[in-house]
Amino acid sequence: MKGQYYWILALIFALLIAVFAVINVDPVEVNYLFGSGEAPLILVILISVLMGGIVTATLGAVRVYRLQREVKKLRSKQASKESQSATHINENNDKPAARIRTDTSETSDHSSE
Repeated sequence: MKGQYYWILALIFALLIAVFAVINVDPVEVNYLFGSGEAPLILVILISVLMGGIVTATLGAVRVYRLQREVKKLRSKQASKESQSATHINENNDKPAARIRTDTSETSDHSSE
């Protein structure tokens, strides 16, 4: 359901941008780094929105890629620790059980104080 809301909002935003761009069709002067020129305002608006979307998508993809790498690294670390833990448990199961002392009177040196 969350994905549907995202697409509906994206569609509404695209429609608003399209309507705004169609209303503004007058030619405007655009100053570039290397010169200037005239272009219809509709193209300036649409190209600006497109470039903003591309930059946002690129940064989002980089973040997703980094997070996926981190998850992969953490999962391998977890699997390594689990295998070490399983090895340690198997080694302890192979050893005979240790004797447990229940008599504490011999080990207590504080009784004379």
